[in-house]
Amino acid sequence: MKTSIQRSVLTVLATTGILCFSSPNTQAALMSPPQAEQYIHAPADANQQLARLFQYHQEYSMFQYPEWATYEGDHRYDDRLTDNSEKAVQSRIQDLHRLMSLLQKIPTDSLSAENKLNHSLFKAMLSEALAEVSFQFHLTPITQQHGLHIDFPQIIESQPLQTLADYQKYLARLRGFEQQVNNEIAHMRQGMAKKWLMPRFIVEQVLEQISRITALKPEQSPFYSPLLRPDSGLSPAEKAQLSGTLKDLIQQSLMPAYEKLFTFIQQEYLPQAPEMPGIWTWSDGEKRYSHLIKTHTGTAMTADQIHALGLQEVARIRAEMEKVKNQLGFQGTVDEFNHTLKTDPRFYYTQKADLMAGYQKILDQMNAKLPQLFGTLPLARCELKEMEEYRAKSAPQAYYYSAPEDRSRPAWFYVNAYDLPSRPKYTMTALTLHEAVPGHHFQIAIAQERKHLPFFRKHTGLTAFTEGWALYAESLGAETGMYTDPYQYYGALTFEIWRACRLVVDTGIHHKRWSRQMAVDFMRKYTPNSELDIQSEIDRYTAWPGQALAYKIGELRFKELRKKAQTALGKQFEIREFHDLMLKNGVLPFEQLETELDFWLEQKRSQKPK
Repeated sequence: MKTSIQRSVLTVLATTGILCFSSPNTQAALMSPPQAEQYIHAPADANQQLARLFQYHQEYSMFQYPEWATYEGDHRYDDRLTDNSEKAVQSRIQDLHRLMSLLQKIPTDSLSAENKLNHSLFKAMLSEALAEVSFQFHLTPITQQHGLHIDFPQIIESQPLQTLADYQKYLARLRGFEQQVNNEIAHMRQGMAKKWLMPRFIVEQVLEQISRITALKPEQSPFYSPLLRPDSGLSPAEKAQLSGTLKDLIQQSLMPAYEKLFTFIQQEYLPQAPEMPGIWTWSDGEKRYSHLIKTHTGTAMTADQIHALGLQEVARIRAEMEKVKNQLGFQGTVDEFNHTLKTDPRFYYTQKADLMAGYQKILDQMNAKLPQLFGTLPLARCELKEMEEYRAKSAPQAYYYSAPEDRSRPAWFYVNAYDLPSRPKYTMTALTLHEAVPGHHFQIAIAQERKHLPFFRKHTGLTAFTEGWALYAESLGAETGMYTDPYQYYGALTFEIWRACRLVVDTGIHHKRWSRQMAVDFMRKYTPNSELDIQSEIDRYTAWPGQALAYKIGELRFKELRKKAQTALGKQFEIREFHDLMLKNGVLPFEQLETELDFWLEQKRSQKPK
């Protein structure tokens, strides 16, 4: 999720200070600064002012990023796309400054304790967004991990497509794709002028992803697929009419736009792409990487400190893997055992349907155990979904996509079924606990369902909290009996050492100037991951500097907090209460989370033991 502040569709009655939202079909202009001043300083106490500012931010977000609004169940803007032009980017930066100015004018001394926290967190979010302005991340908008070439087809998963009117909005969005491509090409040219380019091996994967889409016939395109659904809700005549229109649009607008992007990347961008990975190759690389470390981990740790922590964790987990290997009666080394796991056919499915059924079984088993771990369970469902073929080859093993707040559709646990010999059975349990329950789904869905939290606290995140929680969730398999099979427990250890290796490899690539081969060799040495998975992971760290550091650092913080609570309470410690406390306030900086924990511990200690 983007941390930059988004645009709004609200107007203000200056005489009363009451919000007056525009009609869903009216595209309201941004407020001018005088209107904004009247809005925030309308007769109201500080708590009301802050509440109105948060309401403004929510409306701003939905209008500025209409695809996100659709995803979140706000369907006022289903016919629009985000304005990704340079003019719009600069306008959003000015809006960001204005929003910070308005926030700072609210007297914090008059706020409630809860709103003082809200004010502090909102200010921190705005400050981070402002700090990112100089890095101009929008000038490198496309990698094999993200970008409009693979993100745009996913609108079909959230776009309402049941009536002819729905499809008219959908067609309007498709017609806007060409302009988005033109804008991204302009941004990439600006990035090229600054020598800010992705490495060649990343760019080549992007070209392959685009080729998979342009190679499809119109009726095979993901953009056409909604018409093939049996529950399309259309009459035969409507479906026939739309079929021709949609095929023409795919052939005459969408595919030419994709081909234009392909040609630009192949002929202009690729020849300038560097061979070496690493943000250190950029003119501001050291400063940029330090910023990304702080953003993703929420700490002041240096790259060297993180690298050393990674090596320490790798050694600790490796020793535990040795114990499990011996328990299983394997006579060779851990490296030899890992090789066996990689090559023995019994650890792999040969049919996609069997892989998906295996994941569903694990999901069902864990769902049944969740009341042992949590007092509060999310209302939103989490369902299994196979990852689309056009993005699967370069994608990680799985993704989690949250449900909208109105729960009009479930959350999705996306599983990558590409190249089955790269998808081992023994890691499936840990992966399910991380991406689905009780990992990302619990953390995100419970925050969404907390009525008292303002919008921004439900939808922003510190990577170390979100990914740290998900990695911590993997460890819960041991205490719930999900790892009774030693191979599944060993699989969980391979996932943990993989995240420890990330600390070494990410800093190796972006700080210590490792080559891609050095990074691959390190992962081969310490993980039993498949060759495809190792290559995909290294390329992910290259394209997304610093993000992979958050998992292990965040997990260690959650474990430290749990140990603190267990030590303080002894027999009074109750795991369900602890987990509810960790998640009930949405994402918090770990310093604030520890403050919340200390307050809870004081309350618990003041109670008489039962």
